[in-house]
Amino acid sequence: MPLPMPRGFEKPYAAFLFDMDGTILNSIRAAERVWSDWARRHGLDVAAFLPKMHGSRGIDTITRLNLPGVDPEQEARLVTEAEIADVGDVVAIPGAATFLSSLPPDRWAIVTSSPLRLARRRLEAAGLPLPRFMVTAEDVTVGKPDPQCYILGAERIGVSTEDCLVFEDVAAGITAGEAAGADVMVVTTTHHHKMETTHPTLSSYAEIAVRISADHKMLIVPNAA
Repeated sequence: MPLPMPRGFEKPYAAFLFDMDGTILNSIRAAERVWSDWARRHGLDVAAFLPKMHGSRGIDTITRLNLPGVDPEQEARLVTEAEIADVGDVVAIPGAATFLSSLPPDRWAIVTSSPLRLARRRLEAAGLPLPRFMVTAEDVTVGKPDPQCYILGAERIGVSTEDCLVFEDVAAGITAGEAAGADVMVVTTTHHHKMETTHPTLSSYAEIAVRISADHKMLIVPNAA
């Protein structure tokens, strides 16, 4: 008997745009170790601060704090170096490696708030393929929730954002995908609490597969394997 078709999986897409951290790999423990150390050095309440740093560029996170005497650009560089040095516990989201490898290489991109060197390091640590197209922190002037990154990701592939499906896990990225005009799939693997969202959700890439339609677009289907 065929599996039921989850809501939101009915439309074929020209391209998929993936956030990285929390969406195709789990780097939460490593990232929170580094950012906790940074927050303590600056006298911040770590428990209150950590939820605010996920999904944003480091420089944007630090700038928003408006800490006296702190240079956001310099501090973001220091944080990045510490994150590059700590990739312990960085692992792929279940099924992500197989799913990404099944996609036409010219039809997907990673769109991440991480700097390029950190993105490459984490992808390698998680055993995930390097994409042909990637948008990183250095490529945009304003980070998520601004849509600039997803608009650029679609442009690099050569498609319209309206013909893209964005895979995201946190509010800033979801807002960016929406504002870019793309459809959004929310990956919930790393969520500790249920997220209220109108978008379709996915807990594991092992649940899905891709079928190429007659007009060469990608259609998500339930994985019957």
